[in-house]
Amino acid sequence: MKKLFTKIAIAVAGFTGVAVAQQDPQFTQFMHNKLIYNPGYAGTSGAICGNAQFRQQWVNFDGAPQSIALAFDMPVLPNLGIGLNVISDKIGPMNTLFLRIPVSYLIPVGSGKLGLGLDVGFLQKKINNTWITPEPGKIDPTIPGAYDALSNPSLNKLTYDLGFGAFYQIPGKFYLGLSSTHLPSQTVGSAPISFEMSRHYYLMTGYSFDINPRNKITPNVKVKSDVAASAVDINLTYMYDNMLWVGATYRLSDATALMIGYQGHNASGGLSYKIGYSYDLTMSKLKGYTSGTHEIILGFCLTQKVKKLASYGDDRFLN
Repeated sequence: MKKLFTKIAIAVAGFTGVAVAQQDPQFTQFMHNKLIYNPGYAGTSGAICGNAQFRQQWVNFDGAPQSIALAFDMPVLPNLGIGLNVISDKIGPMNTLFLRIPVSYLIPVGSGKLGLGLDVGFLQKKINNTWITPEPGKIDPTIPGAYDALSNPSLNKLTYDLGFGAFYQIPGKFYLGLSSTHLPSQTVGSAPISFEMSRHYYLMTGYSFDINPRNKITPNVKVKSDVAASAVDINLTYMYDNMLWVGATYRLSDATALMIGYQGHNASGGLSYKIGYSYDLTMSKLKGYTSGTHEIILGFCLTQKVKKLASYGDDRFLN
């Protein structure tokens, strides 16, 4: 198992002097945490919102990916939104930390808002040398490790990071976003061990169809690409009474996923909260080595109270 994982880790990292691969972590419940993909989303909901997301991929698989994402955003002026993204991603000997501050300029367009955003922050990449090498007796100076007579040091590099995005949404009805992360597309480190932080591109969209006042369905699509490789998630979510949702996602050539969640609000309608869970069933060649992937998301939104005699149901979380 450890040898198998090592080979996969090397394939994922692309250790051939310069590592080239998709470095952004994968999340199944992407429709509930859009800020981590697109800085233009910041402030478009008109509320103070926060999300915490945890993903344990490939359960029972040695050194499997584990990802955590924390996101927070709010409008600070009628035409300005700001936020914070903190993402931790681990796979085997590799640890990546992203910290970004998204700022967006908000433009009213029709029934919704268009956010044009910029991400500014840093990323840290660590690769430790306490791992099992793929072929004992073989020496590769481009791989961190302590084996035979050679001891390659661990890699620990910190650098800046930039991203850009445009995001349009009509709350509770429609959203469309186009963004790019890691705009500098820089090579970090030096010979013999270095890695290339590839530029990533995202397209996200979703539209809610009202079946009746208490029932609606929302198709969601996310496309992620670094040009060399792409991933496509196609989701369908059903929501009852703006409280309970169930859904299913298909990730092309990789996995299928089921999800369930609940959102509520306090009596005055100012605070909304949510909890969601998804389970991925692996469809790739790894399906014989893992029992699947678990993901949990928690979130809240605080809106300014509106002085009117009406009931309030916040469906922001599916925006």
